[in-house]
Amino acid sequence: MSEIKTIGVLTSGGDAPGMNAAIRAVVRTGIYYGMRVMGIRKGYNGLINGDITEMSLRAVSDIIHRGGTILQTARCPEFKEEEGIKRGVAMCKVFDIDAVVVIGGDGSYRGAKDLSKFGMKVMGIPGTIDNDIACTEYTIGFDTALNTVQDAIDKIRDTAYSHERCSVLEVMGRHAGYIALNVGIAGGAEVVLLPEKTFDLGKDVIKPIIEGRNRGKKHYIVIVAEGVGGAIEIAREIQEQTGIEARATILGHIQRGGSPTVNDRVMASMMGARAVELLKEDISNRIISLKDNKIVDIEINEALDMKKEIDEEIIQLSKILAL
Repeated sequence: MSEIKTIGVLTSGGDAPGMNAAIRAVVRTGIYYGMRVMGIRKGYNGLINGDITEMSLRAVSDIIHRGGTILQTARCPEFKEEEGIKRGVAMCKVFDIDAVVVIGGDGSYRGAKDLSKFGMKVMGIPGTIDNDIACTEYTIGFDTALNTVQDAIDKIRDTAYSHERCSVLEVMGRHAGYIALNVGIAGGAEVVLLPEKTFDLGKDVIKPIIEGRNRGKKHYIVIVAEGVGGAIEIAREIQEQTGIEARATILGHIQRGGSPTVNDRVMASMMGARAVELLKEDISNRIISLKDNKIVDIEINEALDMKKEIDEEIIQLSKILAL
């Protein structure tokens, strides 16, 4: 018989499409196994301030298709201090919460790890559009963000072709280039600039654009990862050095919103259910992950110590296909 009778669930860090599907899975799986599930609003901020309410089956109806997070998320500087963490643990005791399921990224996991140091049982589910969590091959929200960016590229390409322009798109991802690299391939970009790779503006940006023009190309797409930045300046340099009209577009937070794709809904549902199933077996302090297309779980300290590197073969493929 499990010692865990009540589960708390929160979303932390940047929102990502599919978080609601994960919340729904946690709530419904928990109730299925006879547990109470408490929704903690506004992340760790809500935890330390007691912004907590019990969630019913009805509370998570009609949310699987919605972007963002119904529990909301907020910054919580207090939780970086020991006193804040202790307040969070104390509030769990007030609401009889035996374990907390945290949906978010690396920063969220570090908060969960701190809770575990003070005796709380925790479980992490990877939710971030950046796909930059080392312990998992996939994070909830990544596929939806890719499709949002791809839709923007297709629209921008239409107008770029009409005016024989070069379009420079800056996409999100913080210090990781997974969004940029994947949409660069899917969108047929001439150039993809990643924070993981240094670049020479002349050789890596100007030269391929000029070579494309000389082969008869009528429009050009340059994808710039957020960690590289400077899309406006890069567009200006392209126009000055090639004579080709260039325009910069910074897609921004549109990439975080929108209805999640089927892949994100299913992955979030599977991960959310798995987190509760482990807690039912009194297994905690784990991070739910995807490895070799299978849902697995990794000890939280081990997960946070892992490093993730972008695939060099995919980088090379993007260069080959851009010819």
